[in-house]
Parts: sequence; C-alpha cells; structure tokens
Amino acid sequence: MSLVVSRNIKHAKKTDDIIVMDYEERFLRRKILTSENGIRFQVDLAKTTSLNQHDAFVLEDGRLVGVVPADEDLLEVKGDLVRLAWHIGNRHAPCQIESGRLLIQYNHVIKAMLLKLGAIVTCVNEPFTPEGGAYGNTRTHAH
Repeated sequence: MSLVVSRNIKHAKKTDDIIVMDYEERFLRRKILTSENGIRFQVDLAKTTSLNQHDAFVLEDGRLVGVVPADEDLLEVKGDLVRLAWHIGNRHAPCQIESGRLLIQYNHVIKAMLLKLGAIVTCVNEPFTPEGGAYGNTRTHAH
C-alpha cells in the first residue's frame, strides 16, 4: 500500500477517479479503500470526517479521488412534512429534507410510525445526503 490520504477537500471541481460510498461509509477517519478504476489507498485523516458529493480524497501523488454517494434503500416520506420531520428528529434519525418530501434510511419501525401519523411512505433507491448537525457537526448521532 503506497498511496496514503491524509486530507480531503470540499467541493472539488475536477477529479481523476471516483469512489462510490453509502452514507455510513462516508463517515470515516482511517480505512483502506479502492476507487472505481482500482486505485487502492489508505485514508488516514486527522479526525473522523463526513464526506458528501463533490468532496475528494487527495492522494499523496496529487491525484484526486472524488466521493459519489451510492444509491441506498430509503423511505420517501410525504404529507405534513413539518410534523413528520419533528417525529423523525425526535427519534434522532438522519433525514434529508427537500421541498416536497423527506428521505430517511429504511427502518420498518419508523415506517410503521409514519404510516400511523398519516404519512405517504414509499420505498426508493437513491443517494442519501441528510442534513448535518446544527452545531457545526456533520452528523446528528452525537447528542
């Protein structure tokens, strides 16, 4: 293993390769990864970092490997979005908020709760990039 990543950049305009990662995989500090074109590299960041679309790993030879969110099994939630978002947030579930819908990771218990609250819930498979934390953190699970 000769390529080591010790930093990442936000909003990379052009990359040399990509790596497709789901929401959980995009939260890392130290890990060995392989890009779509077979570049194997070790990530060794100073702190655990949340990565999203347009972020990139900077390889020690200067090449950039862009991060692409993978399609995931999600629940699309429609209805009274303010009320439904409150209930989702009350369960500390990551949530992607859009103008006409909410997206959450598939969870049969939360799905049943949302249906009881009158939501329209549909299973979808697409990238998941939920809202970050309110205090400058990029993940909401630390409370």
